[in-house]
Amino acid sequence: MSLLSVERLCAGYGEVQVLWDVSLALEAGQTTCLVGANGAGKTTLLRAIMGQLPARSGTVTYDGREVTTLPTHQKAGLGLVLVPEGRQLFTSLTVQENLDLGATPHQGRAAYAHNLKWVYDLFPRLAERRNQKAGTLSGGEQQMLAIGRGLMASPRVLMLDELSLGLAPVLVITLYQIIWQLKDAGITMLLVEQNVHMAMAVSDQAYVLSEGRITLSGPAAQVRDRPEVRQAYLGL
Repeated sequence: MSLLSVERLCAGYGEVQVLWDVSLALEAGQTTCLVGANGAGKTTLLRAIMGQLPARSGTVTYDGREVTTLPTHQKAGLGLVLVPEGRQLFTSLTVQENLDLGATPHQGRAAYAHNLKWVYDLFPRLAERRNQKAGTLSGGEQQMLAIGRGLMASPRVLMLDELSLGLAPVLVITLYQIIWQLKDAGITMLLVEQNVHMAMAVSDQAYVLSEGRITLSGPAAQVRDRPEVRQAYLGL
């Protein structure tokens, strides 16, 4: 049984439907990537999974339990954690205060000391800036903080939306080295990315979302080598 599965999910905004019968599955301990062009519906899918946007139809099942209509904070309490596009940090608060807020779910509070040490070990730059306001950090440092805040909740499933957006290539490489460490730690991850090269390299499974529908899926290496993917997303 998949740790997280989405079955025939439909969602949208007002009269506009964005997702059409989207299905995907995340296996425990694996990394899955969801790739697609701007406007394909990737962020909408994550919001629908988390309950930030109501599903019009379809189901979300987590660890054998249907959670489609469960409120967002309850899903976070079960271990479903989203690192949103644009980071959405509390810019007037310090690095430490942002991390503290990430530990709000009960499992995060129980493992607070362990997780805080883990985050600062993963991101020494955050440790150096723990008393600095988040709004004064560089873009790369803010993305590190967003990931760290997610890890403070002790996630079983970590969903990362546009991890590399707007970052210099050297910072993208640094962040993906962290993703490899999280993968080695056994965290189940869903990467929503436009950087198809990096996402496919770290992932076990891949899905391609086009105009609100899943058009391709399978082992990441096989999806990456499909001619239509190489032409549309890899420039080959």
